[in-house]
Amino acid sequence: MANAPFNVMIIGQAGRLQYEAVLFAASLRHCSPGFAGRLFVAVPQPGPLWDKDPSIRNPEVLQALTDLGAEILPFESKAFGAAYTYGNKIEALQALPEGEPFVFFDTDTLITGELADVPFDFSCPSASLRVEGTWPKPTLYGPGYAGIWQSLYARFGLDFPSSLDLSQPDEFWKRYLYFNAGFFYGACPRAFGARFLAYAQSVRDDPPVELTGQSLDPWLDQIVLPLVIHSFGGGRDALPSGYLDGETSCHYRLFPLLYARESDRVVELLHEIAAPNRIKKVLKAYEPIKRMVYQGRGAKVRALFDRGNLPRREQAIRNQIKKEGFWMR
Repeated sequence: MANAPFNVMIIGQAGRLQYEAVLFAASLRHCSPGFAGRLFVAVPQPGPLWDKDPSIRNPEVLQALTDLGAEILPFESKAFGAAYTYGNKIEALQALPEGEPFVFFDTDTLITGELADVPFDFSCPSASLRVEGTWPKPTLYGPGYAGIWQSLYARFGLDFPSSLDLSQPDEFWKRYLYFNAGFFYGACPRAFGARFLAYAQSVRDDPPVELTGQSLDPWLDQIVLPLVIHSFGGGRDALPSGYLDGETSCHYRLFPLLYARESDRVVELLHEIAAPNRIKKVLKAYEPIKRMVYQGRGAKVRALFDRGNLPRREQAIRNQIKKEGFWMR
């Protein structure tokens, strides 16, 4: 399934994500004229698992998304909802067209190059390797990384040894298959999503004893994602490096972090796609974009850091921005 046509999905809902969705769609149309698939903005619908209506009701946002060629894709939350909003990316996959290859992106992403040129092999799924060793956190009395991960592979009848990166030392987090869920892709969203959901519910509702003392929130999607990818024959080396999380996409996460650490090219792109009046009037309703992009606070954040010598840990970057009073989300 190399070079197969594919669809793109992001999550949109009331609040921050609806404005990020407009920026994502604008960046896709600006930087990837060769993308011939459909862009779906998957929107959770109100229901018993939500205490407030999560859907996009802002008519200007909806019109901007339509003008940018996005399709609103309603879906029902049956397993997660407000209790675990990261579960939206799992449940929304069931609403995508069956059998059509897909790429999911977190909404806080900009497309920065031609997505049609990325050499996806959808029969060999993968996900973002822009990740820190956030999970698990082995305790003093064990088990270690190997014991924890092996228990999960055993739960779902998966081959654990073939998932290991043997170039990394034993009990070092990079030895074990672990992804950031900021993007992932596969051949059929419904098959991928069904397995993703089944694994996630199993771990959430009945975690292996080896996970005692380990936090599942907010890490559940990233705990389960490598298991799903491995089960479909994918892995860490399925996609050549340099495309996603590189020349073709930027997962900026939060606007203060974008200004602190991303390249001049990404900042210039952000300002270019946010400049048209029809986009500006929509985005200015969201305070962090208004302050950071349109009123110059982002430039002040950017001046605090040397992109060639950034702190190794993201938390140190956050702390510096907060210390200067520029943190917003």
